[in-house]
Amino acid sequence: MPELRLNLISREWVAILTDRPRDPSEFRTRTAVRHLPEHSETCPFCVGNESKTPEELMRTPATGQWHVRVTPNKYSVLSTEGERIRYTNGMKRAITGVGRHEVIVETERHDLTMAQMEVPRINEVISAYKERFHEAFFDRRIQHVILFKNHGADSGTNITHPHSQLVGLPVMPLEIRYRVDEAMRFFDNTGQCLMCSVIKDEMEEGKRVIVDTDAFISVVPYAAISPFHLWIFPKRHMASFGNITDSETEDLARNLKQTLGKIYYGLDDPSFNMVLRSLSPYRSRSEYVHWYISIVPRVFKTTGMELGSGIFVNPTVPEQVAEFLRGVKLP
Repeated sequence: MPELRLNLISREWVAILTDRPRDPSEFRTRTAVRHLPEHSETCPFCVGNESKTPEELMRTPATGQWHVRVTPNKYSVLSTEGERIRYTNGMKRAITGVGRHEVIVETERHDLTMAQMEVPRINEVISAYKERFHEAFFDRRIQHVILFKNHGADSGTNITHPHSQLVGLPVMPLEIRYRVDEAMRFFDNTGQCLMCSVIKDEMEEGKRVIVDTDAFISVVPYAAISPFHLWIFPKRHMASFGNITDSETEDLARNLKQTLGKIYYGLDDPSFNMVLRSLSPYRSRSEYVHWYISIVPRVFKTTGMELGSGIFVNPTVPEQVAEFLRGVKLP
């Protein structure tokens, strides 16, 4: 019989097709892993093409050949100029589209992904995330910051070169508010952080754990909304990504390399979306919110069921997916 599981973090119901699950190996892309050139003359993010992007905001290292480079997004969805002003006209509500939209170029090489990069280089990317995250919140117009990565044609990206994006919004998105409200409700009822409780439960059970490093753990959620949906949690309670220490940054780099490597080699380099969900550094003392990373490989398309009911259908069993990923051998 199918099973409806409740995702306590998002409060979303997920239909797990336990009576007729698909084997996790069926979701391989069935295509050869991409073979890209190390450098592309037409790519705006490749070395030598820096003039094709807006003036850079930072680079690592600061001098010499860069490894990580941050620039404003040439096609920003927000404007850095102007004031944050709300408008009300009858039943219509609006706010000026001010904020920031940045591109974090993760490597000078056109042909690498985080799954292939060395841990110290991934550490440089995460350190750039942290620096730009803090910098964004110095702008008092910004209410929330999203860090995300689109990889592959089905993720929505149109540039192959490895990169992430940061968007500083003048509003708090409803999806984030829902999660914060649920975390607060759980804390009121139990006196405990919801995420910390989930981490404890997952570590004790072990069935859905993928990668367990010193400071981070990656798991397939009990109520995963889609095949190979993954979470990466810091084991230490932290409400804001901005509070991550240098040693934790290094450990996250190790965990991220292994977790993404499991997806890359296990599913033949599928498209995926990765999102870092966090409160601002100004709310870092929150006892009930815990930042985390969500990774959603685009190996299965949603249908009208999700749109019409809000209930996701997952044709795989999370425990079987976790077992499959744990079995993927990394080079």
